[in-house]
Amino acid sequence: MCDDNEMKQPIRVAVTGAAGNIGYALLWRIASGDCFGADQPVILQLLEIPPGMQRLDGVIMELKDSAFPLVHGMVGTDDPNIAFNEADAIFLVGSRPRTKDMDRSDLVAANGPIFVGQGKAIDAVASPNVKVITVGNPCNTNALIACANAPSIPPQQFTAMTRLDQNRAVGQMAERADVPASKIHDVFIWGNHANTMYPDPRFASVEGKNATDVFDEEWLQGAFLDTVATRGKAIIEARGASSAASAASAATDHMRDWWQGSNGRIVSMALPSEGWYGVPEGLVFSFPCRCENGEITVVDDLPVDAFAQSKIDENIAALLEERGAVSELLG
Repeated sequence: MCDDNEMKQPIRVAVTGAAGNIGYALLWRIASGDCFGADQPVILQLLEIPPGMQRLDGVIMELKDSAFPLVHGMVGTDDPNIAFNEADAIFLVGSRPRTKDMDRSDLVAANGPIFVGQGKAIDAVASPNVKVITVGNPCNTNALIACANAPSIPPQQFTAMTRLDQNRAVGQMAERADVPASKIHDVFIWGNHANTMYPDPRFASVEGKNATDVFDEEWLQGAFLDTVATRGKAIIEARGASSAASAASAATDHMRDWWQGSNGRIVSMALPSEGWYGVPEGLVFSFPCRCENGEITVVDDLPVDAFAQSKIDENIAALLEERGAVSELLG
């Protein structure tokens, strides 16, 4: 790590739901330099709801006790206007969790107003170049709501996280091929962070070989899809709690690639559509992307076969339904 004289100016990084399980796991990754770089100091601006402020005090104590050289300041607050003030990067992690008696439409309705207020605060006080990742579910539609309520921030600066689905797909391929995850490249996610999302293997490679040659079609269109789509539920059943650490790791991956570049790799990011692949304009949809110099570029020229098109259409329908349910929140 560089000494203090060689370090860059600190950036301001906001995290909502900072005392929750995902936030707790995420903060140590940010503070250690895993996300923004080993020479990039950070000022952490941490948001919680009023009942979570005592827990947040404890999290801040632990961060101080970890003595991270890259942490040049911290603030804990229940006011988004303080948390987002001049923020260069924002992780929208906090959201109301889904309870067993809620269906997805209930979750959309419960979380929508939260992201209206946060979008307005981002618009009012964040850096005009802020990079926003929405992690709290339903993350695609929550990102849509936040974006709609921040009209002065360019839409391409709002994203939603489908990297966890991508990482799960990589993990399944690596396990089946008996290779490290580092040997799997360019599998990516279409659509919504929900059971409908499609991990596309057609352009992926396994130790340099085409994934479609390594794995049989029956597995790729059957057990592979099902396992990735239902992995979150399986983890809850196995450990009695949701997948917080892997979600935090995926959020780190997403922002790291956006901030530092994806080195030519295709990665999954959901962002407001500009009409790519026939996805209605403005719908927050996961596409194959590359990142360079802080910019996201959708890889917009990949061929789409009938199976992939059917999955894209299924996700468009689901996201249009979600958008309809929150139309009054979109301004």
